[in-house]
Amino acid sequence: MELDPDDVFRDEDEDPENDFFQEKEASKEFVVYLIDASPKMFSSTCHSEEEDKQESHFHIAVSCIAQSLKSHIINRSNDEIAFCFFNTREKKNLQDLNGVYVFNVPERECIDRPTARLIKEFDLIEESFDKDIGSQTGIVSDSRENSLYSALWVAQALLRKGSSKTADKRMFLFTNEDDPFGNMRISVKEDMTRTTLQRAKDAQDLGISIELLPLSQPDKQFNIILFYKDLIGLNSDELTEFMPSVGQKLEDMKDQLKKRVLAKRIAKRITFMICDGLSIELNGYALLRPAIPGSITWLDSTTNLPVKVERSYICTDTGAIMQGLIQRIQPYKNQNVMFTMEELSQVKRISTGHLRLLGFKPLNCLKDYHNLKPSTFLYPSDKEVIGSTRAFIALHRSMIQLQRFAVAFYGGTTPPRLVALVAQEEIESDGGQVEPPGMNMIYLPYANDIRDVEELHSKPGVAAPRPSDDQLKKASALMRRLELNDFSVCQFANPALQRHYAILQAIALDENELRDTRDETLPDEEGMNRPAVVKAIEQFKQSIYGDDPDEESDSGAKDKTRKRKACNADDVKYDYIELAKTGKLKDLTVVELKTYLTANNLPVGGKKEVLINRILTHIGK
Repeated sequence: MELDPDDVFRDEDEDPENDFFQEKEASKEFVVYLIDASPKMFSSTCHSEEEDKQESHFHIAVSCIAQSLKSHIINRSNDEIAFCFFNTREKKNLQDLNGVYVFNVPERECIDRPTARLIKEFDLIEESFDKDIGSQTGIVSDSRENSLYSALWVAQALLRKGSSKTADKRMFLFTNEDDPFGNMRISVKEDMTRTTLQRAKDAQDLGISIELLPLSQPDKQFNIILFYKDLIGLNSDELTEFMPSVGQKLEDMKDQLKKRVLAKRIAKRITFMICDGLSIELNGYALLRPAIPGSITWLDSTTNLPVKVERSYICTDTGAIMQGLIQRIQPYKNQNVMFTMEELSQVKRISTGHLRLLGFKPLNCLKDYHNLKPSTFLYPSDKEVIGSTRAFIALHRSMIQLQRFAVAFYGGTTPPRLVALVAQEEIESDGGQVEPPGMNMIYLPYANDIRDVEELHSKPGVAAPRPSDDQLKKASALMRRLELNDFSVCQFANPALQRHYAILQAIALDENELRDTRDETLPDEEGMNRPAVVKAIEQFKQSIYGDDPDEESDSGAKDKTRKRKACNADDVKYDYIELAKTGKLKDLTVVELKTYLTANNLPVGGKKEVLINRILTHIGK
């Protein structure tokens, strides 16, 4: 059965003109990176795993942000970011506070979407940092200057942009100083600690989260208890797990996978008609989407700005531009029947798009092969119909208790279908909710959507071959040896898509070398060569082909010989040498060209021109 990938992943009522289909992600992130630029960040080093050398903590922070930024522009291109260095010699911020430098590029706001120029210049920040920005200790005992307090103030001001209801606001703080006020007098230290913690609390009260990424010394662990525990609001139970999780977070920022991250949003709103006079409102969510390259954006050749595409219809008789709505015609009995676009849309819509309950069936009646396309997750909503959640919960509980699934009729702009509504229980763990309660709407197949494999591969009047019990046993043993533990589709990236992103990055950033992309879909040769796996493979081959290891290749050779003989019998139809002399090979069909190639044991792959050139080469023309 041939399936169109676009149709497989498209919801039944997705229409390019639909508001839900066109809406952008409802939520985005505003991120401010706070980087400590004190001399201690440059003097403290740690061993690099990739190269046998020492790296400063400042280099580690900047490189992590740079790598994360290159992925961020693909993952979440609508997010807005800003860079704020503190403990600097120069100052650059709207508040005119000492020791704080907001890094930016011309023609860009302080917090805005990342651009190629921003990424390129931030990659080179280490080379020009000492000349343009400089480093100095901003918290000293003889001064009341508090650069950390100032940095939090500047970051909070940057994050005033956007609403906290529709956007997530975060600060990422990189530092290797676990006690920023350790050298102060007790009275001054207490005062600065209190004011800095209050500034952090004010930011958190505004919906801004602060995440600490501490950098430990080679001989000393970062002690979060001294100050930052209270700043980020950690309780005693979270302290033991904090430092290991931070190390993993830094690694993730370095090796972040380039992938599009889509926010959770409503794909459709559905009216669920349970019976006459009773209907509830449901929200539909698309759980799975294909990962494809972004759409093409046409740019002006001189300004490099996006081009707005406009379409005009020109009359073939007068050459004038058509004004008004364009209508379609359908010839009928020597007359042209005219239709507007709205009328055509109504003709195509053969149902209301509502979901109508038909009945219930036991869960064992639903088979795995009935699920031909990704399902839609349904969740109740009281926005339009009050009481939808209460009715949905009652139906949901009864279906789980009685082990039943609902059969319903669903239609939209595409042909209507029968769907199965399978109740899903809530799954919780110590970390919170893992799976929400709701229903999965599975699109059931039509009768001709299911094909009989035995009917496809069997010959008329000959029963399909059946494996023996020993062959089944050996095949099962082989599958167990090759089984992937804790398999997830997220473990394997699309190599073609990763290479596409790598090419885009190289072009946008003027990089001379293309970043290597690892193909994780290739077979694990080391794993396949394990003795247990090799033994299982040999036992399976022996159960199929017996003691003769050459039987498989012999049978293939015999089949090829039979094909060549059959082809030689057909070759008498044409004189290929004469056709080649007269240049009439192009008049033959692809099947007839492959007949000659197969008879002479030549490759048969390629387009028609390739096949003709291959025949001419073989003949000697």
